[in-house]
Order: sequence, then structure tokens, then C-alpha cells
Amino acid sequence: MKISEVAERTGLSIPTIRFYEKSGLCPFIERGPDGKRRFSTTDSDWLALLASLRATGMPTAEMRAFADLYASGDSTVPERRAALLAHRQSLEDRQAELDLCRTILDQKLKKYDDIMKDQT
Repeated sequence: MKISEVAERTGLSIPTIRFYEKSGLCPFIERGPDGKRRFSTTDSDWLALLASLRATGMPTAEMRAFADLYASGDSTVPERRAALLAHRQSLEDRQAELDLCRTILDQKLKKYDDIMKDQT
């Protein structure tokens, strides 16, 4: 698969994919005889996971640690699972915080709607 296809499939920009490769987040991308990257489905799936982790706020340093565990093989599955569980918990905590903020905003918007209705 070409880098443009992977970019479309994962939602990552081509420069981001290149950055992830150079920074060691996906060092296993093979190159063809022409020197161009050749992405497998596994590579694309890995980049989609990285995109998801980044979109949900995982810092690059944590992503790099996770990638290092991945590159070390199946013996690190328990550590990788623990890292993802911890990240999911932080997402759940953040979601609860956002839900509370939405409730407060909804209350304020209702109050403003009531004031505007009374003014007409």
C-alpha cells in the first residue's frame, strides 16, 4: 500500500506518517526496490491505532513507550494491555469531566433562552 493510501485510510497526513516513522513510532515500514515505503495492512492498522491514541490525548512519549513494547514482541502484551487500560481510564475520567461541563453549559443556555423569551 502506498503512503497516500495509508494516509486516506488512517486519517493521518503524509507528513505525520513520515514523522511517526522517523521518531520510532513505526520503524518497521518496509521499502521497495525504488526506496518508497510499502505499507502492509498491519502497518496501516498500527498507524490507525497511533492516530486514535494521539486523537485521544496520549502524549508522544507514551506512544513511543507503547511502540517500544510492541516492537519487543508478544512477551509485552500484558504491559501493552495495561497501558491501554490506563489510557482508557483517563478517557473515561475526561468524558465525565466533559459531561459535567456540558450540563453546566446547557443550564446556562436554558437560562439565557428564558431571559430572551421574557424580553419578547
